Order: sequence, then structure tokens, then C-alpha cells
Amino acid sequence: MFIPQSWVTDIVAAAQPGWSVSPDELDSGFVRVGFETEGHEPLPVIDGPLVIGHVDAIEELEGFKKPIRYCQVSVGNANETGEPQNIICGARNFAEGDTVVVALPGCVLPGGFAISARKTYGKVSEGMICSAAELGLTDSSSGIMTLSEQDLADAAERGVQTSLGADARPVLGLDDEVFEVNITPDRGYALSGRGLGREIASAFNLDFVDPADIEPIATDGDTIGVELRPETEATRFGLRRVTGVDASAPTPYWMQRRLMLAGQRCVNLPTDITNYVMLLLGQPMHAFDAAAITGDLTVRRAEKGEKLTTLDHVERTLDPEDVVICDESGIQSLAGVMGGLTSEVSETTTDVLLEAANWSPLYTFRTGRRHKLSSEASRRFERGVDPALVEPALDLACQLLATYGGGEIDSGRTLVGEVPTPKPIDMAATKPSKVAGVEYAEATVVARLEEVGCTVESTAGAVLTITPPTWRPDLTMPEDLVEEVLRLEGLEDIPVVLPVAPAGRGLSPRQQLRRRVGHALAHAGYLEILPTPFTANDVFDSWGLAQDDPRRNTVKVINPLESDRAQLGTTLLPAMLDSLRRNVARGQVDLALYGVEQVTHAQGDGRSPMLDTSARPADSEVDALIASLPKQPLHVASVACGRVELDTPWGKGRAYSVADAIDAARIVGRAAGVELEISAAEELPWHPGRCAKFTVGDTVVGFAGELHPQVCREANLPERTCAMELNLDALPVVENRPAPKLSPFPAVLQDVALVVADEVPAAAVQQTLAEGAGELLEDIRIFDVYRSAALGEGRRSLTFALRFRAPDRTLTEEEASQARRSAVELAAERHQAELRG
Repeated sequence: MFIPQSWVTDIVAAAQPGWSVSPDELDSGFVRVGFETEGHEPLPVIDGPLVIGHVDAIEELEGFKKPIRYCQVSVGNANETGEPQNIICGARNFAEGDTVVVALPGCVLPGGFAISARKTYGKVSEGMICSAAELGLTDSSSGIMTLSEQDLADAAERGVQTSLGADARPVLGLDDEVFEVNITPDRGYALSGRGLGREIASAFNLDFVDPADIEPIATDGDTIGVELRPETEATRFGLRRVTGVDASAPTPYWMQRRLMLAGQRCVNLPTDITNYVMLLLGQPMHAFDAAAITGDLTVRRAEKGEKLTTLDHVERTLDPEDVVICDESGIQSLAGVMGGLTSEVSETTTDVLLEAANWSPLYTFRTGRRHKLSSEASRRFERGVDPALVEPALDLACQLLATYGGGEIDSGRTLVGEVPTPKPIDMAATKPSKVAGVEYAEATVVARLEEVGCTVESTAGAVLTITPPTWRPDLTMPEDLVEEVLRLEGLEDIPVVLPVAPAGRGLSPRQQLRRRVGHALAHAGYLEILPTPFTANDVFDSWGLAQDDPRRNTVKVINPLESDRAQLGTTLLPAMLDSLRRNVARGQVDLALYGVEQVTHAQGDGRSPMLDTSARPADSEVDALIASLPKQPLHVASVACGRVELDTPWGKGRAYSVADAIDAARIVGRAAGVELEISAAEELPWHPGRCAKFTVGDTVVGFAGELHPQVCREANLPERTCAMELNLDALPVVENRPAPKLSPFPAVLQDVALVVADEVPAAAVQQTLAEGAGELLEDIRIFDVYRSAALGEGRRSLTFALRFRAPDRTLTEEEASQARRSAVELAAERHQAELRG
């Protein structure tokens, strides 16, 4: 929110006349009570003679493309001659006899615009009559600035010289600073001079006089009838009428100045008054042309297809959730957002109907977003407006309109709805001290809570019963009250003490597993990425998965960031492949990636029961709630394409293959301390003849291999792209804490070459040999695969290296050979393996 320092000072100084601080001190005051600022800027500096002038005569010049006026303007002795200045001006919003602001030759306006006497339109112009924009008060203005007698009288009361030729800067109040204060969504009350003034008073430990505490205007009956329907969820609605208004009367300069510096455009007197009351008190208002209102008013929901042309001249098709204000002729306003064009106040308006209400924050937000229409009013209603402001806002606006517009306040007032009573909150007086670790006396806690407007009652046992003020709907629980005490006492005074970590705690076994897996894959040359949890809606269709495939059991996102990615992934592969494709498209054709993240599997119908929170739910209800939540196991996945070994002068490189994908899974298994059992499988999106399944006991924990060619084409990936995915949560946690045992006895090394059919997995043969060799076998690994015509078609030779060792003696060659023979016999029995000659 933009607000000039002078306005904040005037509000605070109502309780202590003469109070003022420097701009930097005021900025520190905002920060001290928890409001960040984007800084503060002084009004642009104007050098040279800027004076008060009087328009004596106006000559209309003809023969030009646009209307031009040749004006004689008296500036007293400011020009050292006492003669009127001759000034060319194209503005039409002033007349003879008006008091204006004149920049004489030698004046430099904001932006480095130097004024000099120059010939134009066949005349010599000896200065410039200034607009508010040219003086740096606003970004744009439709005409030059005029000052009324009341404006000059107000300046004279401040001890400012207002005679002709006097310096205009003190009259205009150009010695000021404009602050931009960041208002958090929970503090809507601070979008007003009233709210910010209260905070500054707290920052400097000053008394505060509420600007809303004004003398109420006597009332006698209703202005017009109003039906406020319950479905609108509006709590209050008020109307007052001012008759005999001169809507063309100028808005007083002091009000224009505050509006412009706060970022508001001056429109006409009634509209400017409603905007001023909104900025001062925080209560948005609307001014209707009473002559355009027919009969009584109804506040209701819009009907589907109804239309309204708003004040921005846009015809809008309304939604049944929109709240509207209607008379007998139709819709007159989009409640809480913007008024309608048919009842707009114009210069011919004589009777003004002022409206102030308290609208539903939720409906106001949805209406603004639905129609892409945001206003200063909706911004405040979305954050919550004090429902007790309806009467003082109406009374203040009526008084201002009667004073400056010459109108008469109608004795009637329509007021529907009551001010909701805030719910009391019980809080221990010692709670702020316990939270902050700083001792706050009970009297301090009470004083600070009363400072923000709370009513505090002490009860037995040092328990405080606190009733929040109507303008603080964000205070709903003890923690909110603790925050108020801490920020007003000074967050900077709370000592920073690092907590001491309890002894004997660290990463859990599962956390250690995740870290080991990540380190192992990184050491193997894979690069880590963070896979997105969102998956394309059609990815499983492109893979050709069956309709009953468990991976289709996804959790749908109600309000997705991207409409074509509206589900949470049950597998990491889609996100991993998307990342791989983006890198390949950018020239990274040799790449290996891995990711460790949770996936999400829906349970039941995807809906969780809504429990009654007034008491603790039954155990069965809690169980049902937990059972409805999706499962989120931790997965690890890797994808790779291109070459794992690059071409060198010493030989050709090697491309990623099925063996590398399988080895990635083995790396994960070794990091977890688990031996994965490997077997051939057919599982999309992998190639049916190049896919391996990994199991632990009877549990399938994942797959690895080469992707199906159709999947690679659909995903724009290189041919023979490889991938692996394992469910880490399905792997048992094995903690290998004992140190390894080293034998002092030598090992016996022997090899064995077995001829088996091609369809017999090498892993199965290796497992059989290990089983048949018995306890003396220390290690076994395959180191050669050989095929030839001599072995026969469909057959291959697998050569294994076996290492035997006894833990308690030197093993003989004969003992090792016997163990080797037993292993070969078992392999022959199970796999029809033959020793290669």
C-alpha cells in the first residue's frame, strides 16, 4: 500500500499533537512491528520559481488543430514586474478567476523539464500553468490543477503564505515522502491509514485515537428497503442518502493530494470521497446516482447468463456464484468488486446514495478471479474488512459530501445485519514467555493485547480470556495472540540460541539407505535429478499399458499447474524420460541420469472421510482416514542413452546396454546390502526380450532393461534407451555393522566352463553353482560368455571363476575340486549343463 508520511503523521498526531519523525525512523517503525516496506521516496524536487497565480483573462486562439488558450495570469511580484504573465495553455478545465500553480521561466519541473519564455502558436508564452502530473504528484492527470479558496484557507491555517506570487511548494505540500508498505494477506486491516497508524503508534509506544470514532449522525427510519439474502454470506449492508449535491464541485486539494500519493485517480467529488474513506478507514464504499435507482434493493446471487456492464465499460456475463446488488430495473453493482455503469455518478448527479457493506471474502475473491477483475475494494474484502465500520464509514462520507458538495444528509439510514461477536480465546499468561524463551510479565502481555484492540479478562490460574477486535479476524487461537505480543515487544530482542542435538540420534536406517543408494549411483557415473511428481495424462496410453495395470491407479490433482499433467506419478520413469529427452534435444546425447523420489498410488476411491473435529474421532474413523490416504513408496530409477565409454585413440567406445541397466539395479542392491534375484520378464515399457525382473524372496521389487522401440519413438528418445526402476521401500534394511573377518589361510582358485542352452539365465546357473559348492565357496563371478558352431546352435558357454577358502585351515586342492564337482553336478541336474572340453 502506498501512503504519504504526512498522512500517517496526522493520524498518529491526533493523540499527541506535534509528533513527527524522520522518514528513516518511520521506516524502522514499520519494520519493528512486522511490516516490510519497499522503501520510501521523496516527492520530485522542483527547482526555481513555482508560484501561486490568478487567471485574470483567457483569450481563445483559433485556426489551430486543437483548442488553444492565451491566458493572462497574475503572479504578484514573483516576476519582479507586477505585470500579468502571458501563458499558452491547452487545458479546458479552468476559467477566469481560478487560482492556479504557475512555473515561471527558470523553474525546472520533475524529469529535468526546464521552463523558459518561448514563442508558440504565434504568441510568447512566459511560463506554464501546471497539472498534478507535471508536479510529480501523480502519473497522469486530465487537466491543470486549480486551488479553491478553502484550499488556500487550509494552507493559511498551517501558517503558509498564500498570496499571489507566493511559493507554491508549501501550499501543495511537496516536502513529503511516499512509503510503499507490504501488507500480508492475513492483515487486511492494515490496508488503511487507520490500520497503519495504529501500528506506528504501537511501534513508538504512543496513544492512538481511532479515526473511526466519529460523532454519529442521527437517523430516522430507513432510506430504502433492502433484502439481504442469506446465500450471499454478506454480514452487513448499509445505505445513506445525500441530496442536493453539486457533483461537479471540486474535490478539496488536501483530499486530492492524499488520493494521488496513495495511487488513486481523482474522478469526481462523490467518488473521491468514497475512495478517501476506504483509504482512511479500510471500508470500501460505492456511490450510486440515486435517480438511477428504482424501488427497493435486493442483494442476491446472480442468475446464470445475466449480464452487467461495469464502470470500466466492459459487459460481463455473470456466474451463479457472483453476488449482485439489484433494484427493480435490474443489476446495479457487482458486490465487493465494481459498480455498474447505469447508476454511475456523473456531473449532473444531485442525489447520491452511499453504500457500505461487509462481503464474503471467498465470494469476492472468486468473482474477481472469474472475471479477471481486481479493484482496491475487492483487494480489501478478500482479506477481511471490519464489519463494525459500516456506520462510521457512511457517516464520514455523508459529512464530507455535505461539506464539500453542498448537499443535505437525509435523516434515513438503512442498515441490515449485525456485527458478529468475535469468539473469546483462552490463553495462559505465561505462554508468550514459554514460546519466546523471554520472560514477559502478565501486565506486559495484557497491555500489548489491549494495544491491538483486544479485550482481556484475567481468570483463575493466570489464564487470560481474550476477545479479539472486530478488525482482526486473523486472531483465532492462542498462537496468534502470542505472535502479537512477540512482534510488539520486539522480535529482535528474542535471543538466538541454537538447540543442542540429543545424543545418540542420527539418520534412520531408511534415510541411510537412501543416502547410500544415491552415493553409489553417483560414483557409478549417473547424474542425479529431482523428478517432477506430475505425470502426463496420456503417458500410460502411449506405453500401451492394460486398463487394469496397477500403475494406472493414479491420484488426480483437482487444481493442477498444467491441465495436461493432472495426476501424480505411480512410477518415476515418465519424469526421468522427459528430462532425458530435454537433454538430448539440447545436444547431450551421451547421458546417464538417476532420481530417488516417492511415487503415489491411490487407495480406494481416492476420497478421504470428513471427520468431526469438535472431539477426538474414534479409532475406527482414524483407521479409515489413514487407509484412504495414498501410498507413497520410495523409488529409485535410472535412464541412460548414448555411449557409456567414448571413442578414444586406443579403441572404439561402448554404448549403454541392457547389461548396464541391470548393473545399475545391482549397484542399488549392493548399497542396500541385499542380493537381488534376476530373471527374464516382459513388462512395458521395456522391450519384451531385453527386460530383467528383480525379486527379493517372493517380492518383485523392480525391472530393468532396454525400452520398447515404440516407447522410444513416442517419447522422441534415441533407440535402445535403457532404464531401471526399483522400489526401495520393498528392500529389507540390512545393517552390516560387524567388521569383516579376514582369514589368515590362503584361497584356492578354480574355473569352470559350462555349456547351457541360450534360454537358461546366467544368473540362475551362477546361483546353482554357489548352492552346490557349499560353505567352502567364498566368491563366484562370471567372466566369459562364448558361442561357436562347435557348441551347437542355441547353446553357449559360461565361464565362472570360483574362490574357495576354509576359515580354520589351509584348504587342499582336492577339497576345492570336490566342492567344484558338486557344483557342476547340481548345475547338470537343474540346467542340463555340460562341462566344456
